[in-house]
Amino acid sequence: MKKFAAGLLMGLILTAGVVFTASKSDNDVLREVRDRTEIEDLMWRYARALDTNDAEAYASAYAPDGQFIAGATPTRGREALKKMIADLRQRQVDAQTKGEPKRPPMYHMSANERIQFTDKDHARIEAYYITAIAAGGAAAPLRVVGVGRSVDDVVRLNGQWVISSRNVSPQD
Repeated sequence: MKKFAAGLLMGLILTAGVVFTASKSDNDVLREVRDRTEIEDLMWRYARALDTNDAEAYASAYAPDGQFIAGATPTRGREALKKMIADLRQRQVDAQTKGEPKRPPMYHMSANERIQFTDKDHARIEAYYITAIAAGGAAAPLRVVGVGRSVDDVVRLNGQWVISSRNVSPQD
């Protein structure tokens, strides 16, 4: 009987340990699901700001010291990122002023995204990107103007996910 009681007690202890571990794991899983949704929303807002040349919204998707890498010279910091998009918008305005036709909308898309958490406040997103210019009538069909691979590091700052580094020309 003592062996039975000891076995029963050991079984209860193990069961309690499994339940506690599963509960903790469930909380981590729920947090990760919520974080994935927030990161996906961040990347949607980033792409939409880029597509609409909204310099303020674009820069706000980044950490204060965040950087965009497309080649050898990164653009670093929110003010520089804001200027990069404002300059794009200004070039379009200048082209229209010279009588050039308005460029059809541009769309930045990502595919096969993979989000990996390095800890609860940091994640890496690997994806393929596609950049297209919408059709501009019968004479100007849809054009794919860029494809490639991106590696993005995101971080949670003050409860919000932001981009710390977006690299659209990774070497690995």
